[in-house]
Amino acid sequence: MHRTDSSFRRHPGGGSLRRFSFRRKPTRESIQEPSSTWSFNNESNEWQLLREDGAHIQLVYNKSEHIPLKDFAAEIRGGKDIKEFILSALVLLDVQDTSIWDLMEIILRRIKQTSIPNTTTAASPTSTIPTATTTMISNTVSGNSSGHRENLNIEEIKQALFVNDRVRILAKTLQATTATETNWTYDQSWLAIMCTSPSILKRHVAIARLKNPCNFGRNCQEARFIVFILSPMKEKGTKNFLETGRTFATIFADIELRAKLLKATTQQEFISIIDKHTDNLMEQQTSVARNSLPDPFDDINNNSDLLKVKTYYCPILSDICMDLSRRLPHYFSDYYDIFKTHHGSQKVVSTAVFLYFACLLPSIAFGVLNSQVTNDQISVPKAVASQCLGGLFFSIFAGQPLIVVMTTAPLTLYVKVICILCTWYRLDFRETYALVGLWNSFFLIIFSFFGVSKVMKWSTRSTEEIFALFVSVAFLVDASAHVFQNFVGNYSTPACKHYDDYWKLRRMNESISVNTTGDFLDEPCSRDSSLLYILLTLGTVWLGTFLYKFKQTPYLTSAKRELLADYALPVSVIVMSLIGSLLFSQINLQSFPVNHEPLFVLVRFKSVTFKQIIATGGLGFSLSLLMFLDQNIAGAIVNSPANKLKKGKAFHVDLFVIAILNGWLSLFGLTWMHGALPLSPLHVKALADTEERVEQGHIQSVIVKVRETRITVLLSHILIGLSLFMRDILKQIPMPVLDGLFLYLALTSLDGNQLFERVTLFFTEQAAYPPNHYIRQVPQRKIHLFTFLQLIQLFILCFLGFSPILYTKLVLPIWLVVMVAFRYRILPKIIATKYLRALDQRL
Repeated sequence: MHRTDSSFRRHPGGGSLRRFSFRRKPTRESIQEPSSTWSFNNESNEWQLLREDGAHIQLVYNKSEHIPLKDFAAEIRGGKDIKEFILSALVLLDVQDTSIWDLMEIILRRIKQTSIPNTTTAASPTSTIPTATTTMISNTVSGNSSGHRENLNIEEIKQALFVNDRVRILAKTLQATTATETNWTYDQSWLAIMCTSPSILKRHVAIARLKNPCNFGRNCQEARFIVFILSPMKEKGTKNFLETGRTFATIFADIELRAKLLKATTQQEFISIIDKHTDNLMEQQTSVARNSLPDPFDDINNNSDLLKVKTYYCPILSDICMDLSRRLPHYFSDYYDIFKTHHGSQKVVSTAVFLYFACLLPSIAFGVLNSQVTNDQISVPKAVASQCLGGLFFSIFAGQPLIVVMTTAPLTLYVKVICILCTWYRLDFRETYALVGLWNSFFLIIFSFFGVSKVMKWSTRSTEEIFALFVSVAFLVDASAHVFQNFVGNYSTPACKHYDDYWKLRRMNESISVNTTGDFLDEPCSRDSSLLYILLTLGTVWLGTFLYKFKQTPYLTSAKRELLADYALPVSVIVMSLIGSLLFSQINLQSFPVNHEPLFVLVRFKSVTFKQIIATGGLGFSLSLLMFLDQNIAGAIVNSPANKLKKGKAFHVDLFVIAILNGWLSLFGLTWMHGALPLSPLHVKALADTEERVEQGHIQSVIVKVRETRITVLLSHILIGLSLFMRDILKQIPMPVLDGLFLYLALTSLDGNQLFERVTLFFTEQAAYPPNHYIRQVPQRKIHLFTFLQLIQLFILCFLGFSPILYTKLVLPIWLVVMVAFRYRILPKIIATKYLRALDQRL
């Protein structure tokens, strides 16, 4: 028997003890543990945990996220939404104390009433809000002459508003917080509630002012204002529920506005206060000076040493001296810094292999084009040797080592022009070619000495992207032309037609005369070659892009995915070359010619005349404009603020190095070169660490850091030089693989090209528009107009570059200059400057 404790006290009237209470202490065995049971709900198809008192235990996921305040001066939907909805919003003033469930019921029923066309808005006498002053405006769906009504399902919307019927926690809300240095608190006087529903065809806004502060949860215990936003499920990114809620939440976050709204006595006064507050907010945000993004061509540096350079050196050389002062301290670190970074050695190997194939194969392809145009005076081995020497020279002496130099499609077109002119006027091609190259180097040196690259700050992002897209189009045109020529030479030939006639008669079981089986059947019909040609071309593109995008898939580990993406180009080229050379060795595939003539033969200038020297000066000046623009555009894209480079730019030093390089190459009749698109931006991406960020359902790739080094270009071009000793092995690479490489470079260069992204908006559903800055800040029609004008400029650029008229190609550099003038003189008269600033800013 257990002993228990009792309490006793002596009775006042006597000496005996009297017990006044008796309490047993609870023991471990006597404590009753709460019980719960599990049950399966067939309606919701989920398990439920029930307590003995009948309560349901459920899980609720909460997520808090920072949302920036609306920029009414820049984001076009800010003031526009306020003006659009404040006059048609359902406004409830001085609502009696009620629960959030009842309040939402009232608001939804009033919205449903307003969606009926041509209906009077008189309040019902049985209204549950007798003291409320309301405004009712018809919300008939616009654009439908039949007055189509929305099928507003109140129960469905209420289910979307709350977690569920039992847990009445609002699912989507916006609320302000007040933060100090030590703590933060919720602004509990107002709440923005958002909801989406498939039965809604347009957005609805309702604003309720409560008569007394109400408790709507632990984070909103003294609510006086409720803003309710009801939006369709599919809506344009700048018009969805979150953006509309952010608009109204921004103005209600101001305590001064809420204080004025509390004093409003009528609905018209209430609306007028919000309207005036929005106008004042727009004026305040417009008057604030905003720092523009840095331009790669601007020298913003207050270093005293650089100021001395400007003071004590010749003004003509001041820009080159500033570039050298900026880059020389980092010269030796360019060789070893990358090995101190995470996966630095792996990035060196993968990027060097990528550049080896990305530079070698285009140089072979352009060498084939130059060989065909110049009667093999600029052969494929010379093009490869030029790429090797030019890449080594530029990687060692250039200021910005991430730029990749290479011969390009515009230069190939220019060589064709020079060769045709030499044929017309019976001039020696090598001498004329060397003179044009030397004049070009002379003008480039003048440009670099006088700091002319500063003029490129007028070349905006749109101009650079037009030219980048032109280069991609040039790759596409070259590859398509080769495929077409192969089909013309192998598929649609007279021999193939004779074979078709022969087998047609054979199927008809008719007698075949001796003449029908004559000599013409001995002629080969190589349709299999054409089919294999296009399969290898498309196969190279498909495999390369598949591996390039493989890091966006969930397969394998992140390190293996990145490794496959780094080696996408070499793997696709090697695999397709093996397929074409081994698996289909019986099919005759076209290969490029390789001769064994001396590579370095100095031009003698034996038959040069004074007239020829003067005439080549004009050609050299036009060529210098082309190289000047191409080199600086490539440098501007590489030094874009989005790439987060740390060691500085050197436009004038790079231009001087290009001038010396091309003058030296011209003396030996080798191919010219300059900073290349799209290889230079792709080189930056190969050395970069990127991360995928999701914004409103759209994935955006953002560069975190870039490893700035000279090692990758140096190693890749050493390998290209060694490839000259493997000419017979290089001949095994089929021509369709080279064309596939062109298409691969054209497609991968479209990543991050804003012009191409805006072109796709013509065919994109508005609800799927990405939440880009220009989508928020520029009206949709202005975006499409700007894109259309860019496409016109691109069309003219392509016409000048690919026109069969010879002299139009010489106008190509001039048109690039005209595009800059068009951007600053004509375009601002068509599109407002504030919109151009958003569409054309460097990122």
